Amino acid sequence: MGKFLVAGIVQRETIVKVEKIPIEYAYITGKTNTIFNSTGGDAYNESLALKWLGNSVDLMTMVGRGESMELINPPGCEVKLVTDYVLPRLENTPTAVVFYGESRKQQIFEDIKDVGRVEYDLDLFRERAARVEMLIVSNANFCRPLVSLGKELRKPVAVNIREYKEEKVCYNEDFLKGADILYISDDSLRMEPYDFVKALAVKYRPEIILLGQGAAGLILYDKYKNIIAHYDTVKTHKTVNTVGAGNALFSCFLHFYNKTKDSVFAVKNALLFASFKVGFTGTSNGFMTEEEIGRWRNLIWRDGR
Repeated sequence: MGKFLVAGIVQRETIVKVEKIPIEYAYITGKTNTIFNSTGGDAYNESLALKWLGNSVDLMTMVGRGESMELINPPGCEVKLVTDYVLPRLENTPTAVVFYGESRKQQIFEDIKDVGRVEYDLDLFRERAARVEMLIVSNANFCRPLVSLGKELRKPVAVNIREYKEEKVCYNEDFLKGADILYISDDSLRMEPYDFVKALAVKYRPEIILLGQGAAGLILYDKYKNIIAHYDTVKTHKTVNTVGAGNALFSCFLHFYNKTKDSVFAVKNALLFASFKVGFTGTSNGFMTEEEIGRWRNLIWRDGR
């Protein structure tokens, strides 16, 4: 069992399935079973996936004052997250509307409320960070102190940037410089993907880079194995809901990389985990166990592990 600290935003989400991204204008579109409400956000999705894989997870986030912890552990949930470090410091809980299409592309409208101005408890960050094996950090402003804290405590820091935009490089500089493991989606990428990954590797020197490419798969960079390679997605189910697929992939990769230090092995498992996840509706549905991942891996790659 690994021990992870996961810090980032938890939000209320309305998820809408559309035919394609970007959305074409229509005054009213009426389709059954296309709009769902759930809890989401990078930190929530990653914590849930890691917990499902058998890890100990400290979820460190902030929600609105008076928010019920049923937001984190709704009635009937199969795994429960510890809510001791979910602090009710915000005026309101962040919210988002997520549109997704068949190609795994998404269009997100989000309202993060006052989360960019409110600080987390730094003493609590330090106390919990000292007890875990890895820090998983989103690029929310309140998570910034964890990057330097990870270096101070000699803990590996995995950062989810989500999307890369040149105009936000200054904001993200601390996260990019401090990441041992870096996950970025290619949604807003303007450079050729391989050139982008190589440029990041030279400038920031992380140990691992994962560039998520949606339905096209991902690019893995491993500094110590001298690897930069593309991996296609695998298909275990018909695609039903792509929301949270990137978080599932990143979490599963970190689970197996923390366990084995084998990035290729971890990527294969992560692709399977994410592929299975998109076959289900709802943030808390569609997670595979390690045993199930192993069966699928041997079926597809026949690597004997």
